[in-house]
Amino acid sequence: RFEDGTVSFLDIIALKHGFDVLEKLTGGMEKIQQHTFALAHYTYTVLSTLKYANGAPVVRIYSDTDFSNPDVQGPIINFNVLDENGEVIGFSQVEKVASLYNIHVRTGCFCNTGACQMHLGISDEDIQRNLQAGHVCGDDIDLIDGRPTGSVRISFGYMSSFEDVQTFLKFIIATRFSKSDTEIPFQSSVRKLTTESVPDDHPYFNNANKLSSRTHISDREVRNNSSVTMKTVDWQPLASESESIRAAVSESAVPTCRRGGNPITVTNIYLYPIKSCSAFEVTEWPVGNQGLLYDRNWMVVNQNGVCMTQKQEPRLCLVNPSIDLKQKIMVIQAEGMDAISVSLEENTGKEAVICESKICSHRVKTYDCGERTAGWFSMFLGRPCRLIRQSPNRKNSVQHKNAKGLTCATSISLSLVNEAQYLLINVASILQLKEHISARLEEPLEIEELIRRFRANIVISAPESFEEEEWSEISIGALQFQVVGPCSRCQIICIDQQSGERNKEFLQSLSAARGRKTNFGIYLMNQPLCSSFLDVLSVGSQVLPVLKENTEIQRPTSSEEKRSG
Repeated sequence: RFEDGTVSFLDIIALKHGFDVLEKLTGGMEKIQQHTFALAHYTYTVLSTLKYANGAPVVRIYSDTDFSNPDVQGPIINFNVLDENGEVIGFSQVEKVASLYNIHVRTGCFCNTGACQMHLGISDEDIQRNLQAGHVCGDDIDLIDGRPTGSVRISFGYMSSFEDVQTFLKFIIATRFSKSDTEIPFQSSVRKLTTESVPDDHPYFNNANKLSSRTHISDREVRNNSSVTMKTVDWQPLASESESIRAAVSESAVPTCRRGGNPITVTNIYLYPIKSCSAFEVTEWPVGNQGLLYDRNWMVVNQNGVCMTQKQEPRLCLVNPSIDLKQKIMVIQAEGMDAISVSLEENTGKEAVICESKICSHRVKTYDCGERTAGWFSMFLGRPCRLIRQSPNRKNSVQHKNAKGLTCATSISLSLVNEAQYLLINVASILQLKEHISARLEEPLEIEELIRRFRANIVISAPESFEEEEWSEISIGALQFQVVGPCSRCQIICIDQQSGERNKEFLQSLSAARGRKTNFGIYLMNQPLCSSFLDVLSVGSQVLPVLKENTEIQRPTSSEEKRSG
C-alpha cells in the first residue's frame, strides 16, 4: 500500500492520455485558465461588495492582486468571514455551516505558514503562543484571543460552473443576513443568475462559455449594486431572559456553586455499539478500558473500507443495536428487516479477515464481521457496505489541558470514537438551547429529541447551564474522569435521530446561541484501575466536579439536602 500522499509513479504512463482527453473535452489549458479565472473574478467582485447595514464588510479577502489578470492570479480565493463589528468568525465554524449547504471549503493555513503569517499578521512569538495554547496543524482551534489562526479557501476547476458560484454566494447571504432583507437589489441580481447571459464585452467570459453550457452571470449586476447593505440575523431574547442567556454564552463566565443547591446526578447513560447508529440506553453499565463496554466497537464501512457516518448516510440512525451481556450477543434491528445477531466474543483466530480502516485520519486495525451482516446492511442502506469490528488495543494521544492551563498529551485506549472515551452533556444546557432553537423554528421541541441529537454517553442534571465547561475533573461514584475539552459540534446534530431527516437550523441555532461557536458538551477520559472487576456507571449516581481553578464544588450537607427536597 502507498503511504498517504505518495505518487503512484507507475501510472505516469497515463499522463499523456490524460492531457489528450483534457484537450479534447476543454480545448486546452488556456481555456481552462480563462474559465476558472472568470469564476474567481466574479466571486471576488461580489464578496468585495457585500456589506452589513453599518457599512462593515462581510468578508476580508487575503490576496496580493486585485483579480484583474489571470497570468498572476489563480482561481483561488482566500478569506475570513466577519461579523458586523469586524470580528473574525472562526474558519472551523464557517466550514461546518458550509457543509450543511453541501459546500466543501478548505480551512487553516494550507501548509503555507509564511503566507499565513504575512496576511494574518502573525508574528513568530504568536506562533509559539499558539502552540502553547494547543493549536496544531489540522485542528479546529480557529481563534486565539480573538485573532484568527487561519482562513477559508475556495478554489475552482475546469468542471466548476457558475451554478456553483451561485450556490456559494447564496450560502454567504443565507447565513449572514436575515429573511427580511431578501427584497433588495442584490438579491434580485442573485435571482437573475439563472437567466442572465454573459455580456459580450466581458474579457474572459466568452472563452469560458465554451467550457460550460450552463447559464452565466452578468458582471454588471455586481457593479450596479456595489452599495447594497443588509441586516444581520440577530435573535433577541425576552428582557427577563437576557441576563441569564448572556452569562451562559459567555466564554469567560465562571459558574458559581450554590452551597444549598441540589446535587448533580447522572440522568441518562447511552452507548452506541455501532458507530453512527442508534443509541442503546441503559440504567447501569460496565466501564472498560476504552470507555463504556462495547461503545463504538463496530462500524459500517463502504467498499473502500472508509467509515460511513450519518453525514453521508443519515439512515444509519435508524439501525438499532442492543447488547445482551448474558447471551454475549449484539442484536441489530431496523424497520422492515429481520433482526440479526453478532457475537460479542472477539474473533482473533486465523479465520479473521484483518483490514485497515481510517477514522478522522487515524488508521485503525479491524476485522470483518462476515457476509451475513454485510448483506443485511447493504440491503437496508441500499448500497454495498460491511460491518467491521475494531481489533483490540487501539491507543491514541489525546490533547487536554491540565489544572495550570498547559496543554498535555496523554496516551489512552480508544474505541472507534473520533476524539475521546466519553461525551457528557448537561440537561440545564439542553433546556436553554431548546428555548433558543424553538424560538427560531417557531415550533416546540421535545427535550428528549435534543438529547438524542447530541449523542452523549453521559447526561447529567446540574443547577447551572454550561457550568460543565468550567470543570477540569469529575468523580462519578468510584470513577474518576479528566476533562479533555469541549465538543465542537458538526452537522450530525441536524439529523433527527428518530426519522433521519435533516434540518440545518439546529447547527446554525447552536452557533448563534453560543456566540459563533458550536461547542456543546465536554469530552472525558478515564484511566481504569488495574482490577479483575469492571467498574459500573449508574443512573442516579452523584457527580462531584472540580473547577479549573482546582476548587472542588462543595457537597451539600445532610441538612441542606433535606431543605432542597
